[in-house]
Amino acid sequence: MGPELSAYWPDAESISDHPHDIAFAPVWRETPKVVFSRTLEKADWNTRVVGGDLGAVVAALKAEPGEDLLLMGGAELAAELTARGLIDEYHVFVHPVVLGGGKRPFAEGTARLGLALVESRTFDGQVVLLRFRRA
Repeated sequence: MGPELSAYWPDAESISDHPHDIAFAPVWRETPKVVFSRTLEKADWNTRVVGGDLGAVVAALKAEPGEDLLLMGGAELAAELTARGLIDEYHVFVHPVVLGGGKRPFAEGTARLGLALVESRTFDGQVVLLRFRRA
């Protein structure tokens, strides 16, 4: 969990008056989080830090009871998981905010992926979710 997340979401209601932030903050605090890191040893806010062999770690996480795993952020991690075939679905959120830059969602040289659209949904008339499954 990057410092920007751990500094914002615990107190989001006092920092922002945006309805999405206010609705998401309690969910963020209650949801167990896993951070992949080569250097970080511990984190707060219902978070555990993991490292080592990425394939083995992801296999162990998938074997645990509970819901699906969701990767938020982490373009480099997403690229590595994609290269190893460890991502089952891609959820692309289209949000009407112009940032003027950012990281590519897939690393340069990523092999073409066969993806099938399985769902599209609009949230609050603003954000569109496109959910793709590996074909």
